[in-house]
Amino acid sequence: MQAFAETCEGVASTTKKLQKIAYVADYFNSTPVDSAAVSSVFFSGRPFAVWEESTLNIGGALLWRIVEELSGKSGDELSSAYRRHGDLGAVAGEVLTAARQIDLSVVDLQNRFREIASARGPVAKSEIVRDLLSRVSPLEAKYIIKIMTGDLRIGLKESLVEDAIARAYGARLKEVQRANMLLGDIGETLKLAAAGKLAEAKMRLFHPLGFMLASPAATAEEALSYFEDALVEDKYDGIRAQAHCSADEVRLFSRTRDNITESFPELPGALLGMPQDVILDGEIVAWSYLEDETGGPGRAQPFSALQQRLGRKKVSEKLMQQVPVAYLVFDILYIGQELLLDRPLSERSRILDSVLENVRRQSRMQQAGQATFDFPAEVPGHVTRVLRAPVSFASAAAELEQLFEAAQARGNEGLMIKDPQSSYTPGRRGKSWLKLKRELATLDVVVTAVEYGHGKRIGVLSDYTFAVWDGERLVNIGKAYSGLTDLEISEMTRWFIEHTLEDQGMRLLVEPKIVLEVAFNNMMKSDRHNSGYALRFPRIVRLRPDKLPEDADRIERVRQIFEAQQKS
Repeated sequence: MQAFAETCEGVASTTKKLQKIAYVADYFNSTPVDSAAVSSVFFSGRPFAVWEESTLNIGGALLWRIVEELSGKSGDELSSAYRRHGDLGAVAGEVLTAARQIDLSVVDLQNRFREIASARGPVAKSEIVRDLLSRVSPLEAKYIIKIMTGDLRIGLKESLVEDAIARAYGARLKEVQRANMLLGDIGETLKLAAAGKLAEAKMRLFHPLGFMLASPAATAEEALSYFEDALVEDKYDGIRAQAHCSADEVRLFSRTRDNITESFPELPGALLGMPQDVILDGEIVAWSYLEDETGGPGRAQPFSALQQRLGRKKVSEKLMQQVPVAYLVFDILYIGQELLLDRPLSERSRILDSVLENVRRQSRMQQAGQATFDFPAEVPGHVTRVLRAPVSFASAAAELEQLFEAAQARGNEGLMIKDPQSSYTPGRRGKSWLKLKRELATLDVVVTAVEYGHGKRIGVLSDYTFAVWDGERLVNIGKAYSGLTDLEISEMTRWFIEHTLEDQGMRLLVEPKIVLEVAFNNMMKSDRHNSGYALRFPRIVRLRPDKLPEDADRIERVRQIFEAQQKS
């Protein structure tokens, strides 16, 4: 573990990507393959591989108390160190002084992480963590805590770890990337690369792939400037979900790659009975099952209705009746043993239509209420849970405008405009998929600090300071206290208290994990925040539990909004 930590120090010491890759590749070459495999997971900022559902469930507040106890430092001294570093791992590296007592390997450390994950309750977990941190060097403790909090903060993304694997074992980078995507395990990918067997990587079902993302388009004319003929769908106000379906098991995954199946218990049954294993991409929306004006199967409801269903492990029959949901499918990524990502969207759409039609045909052959797959069918009283997202085509701005108005009349956000020739590029945001909305600008931001409220909000944390990304660091851009319900504020207060990094009395610095969507009237340059910008009249539109912190907007997006505002 000491060698791993020293390598991390080297990576952090340079801003050059090639030098970072070289440090990691040299480390891989100097250590046994099993240790290198575990280290590759750690270099990616995680205790476990992506496909594993194990979590440590250790909050920043608990780690802070352990560091305070082991260091013998006062709360003020720790707070001062945190203000210098902005990172609890770096604080531990500075304030802990105990001599190294054990020769801890990275494999040993991952075994300790598994003990922590399986331990029940904060007391049992804290005992394991305290014993671990008391017996390692300060440098090792620094990076152990960084891995536990999920952020090494050394400028090393998983894509660079893939580069290092390719360099260390003489493999082609594209083969490394593809194997890691299929397996969801960069450690297993490293082992295959070391053995020269990357081509043997097979898709691991129930491991979510990255989601293809869309870029904003300001006008219909701009959208059609990137490609002439467009495949057009409504933009629904729900959450993206990837459905992994086999004959007898279905799991749903959010954009954050969390398993959200339990939050929507009515959907898996509607996706059972597939003739082949498939992976679908779509949107879960709150849905009114009353027929719409065209005689269709209903219409989507606002996101505020769906929020009542998010994050729940137990969903009552009453809530399912009050807030019914539907899964609108618009893409297929995998079928049988074949990954479809490289095929053009037009071809994937035909495959999707064929798959759904085959299932519909089976459904019609069964009696009402006994269909294994819940698609629209000519069965009286048959409730639709899964729908094929309707598709239109447009080649002129006027056609897009008409489709846009129709989408908004149906209560949807706007349009998704897609290049029919586009391949599916997981985790990337290009110009092949575009989103067209007409509304005030919004930003996805990360909460960095919270404050106790006033009046009826005394005792709860209701004032949120938030930030965007500037390179590898978060820079504050605003503060808001309106937009969330009392219940949401109460639930978030509990979360923030458990994930506090520094208690400043009325203000808490918190782990940067919570993403918000905020709206504002306009933007101005300001030295009030370290981003150099400030938002005028910011307000919280909604919590975004479907997004990871790294999905938040970047300072470049802020500059674009500011410049567009100056021209208008």
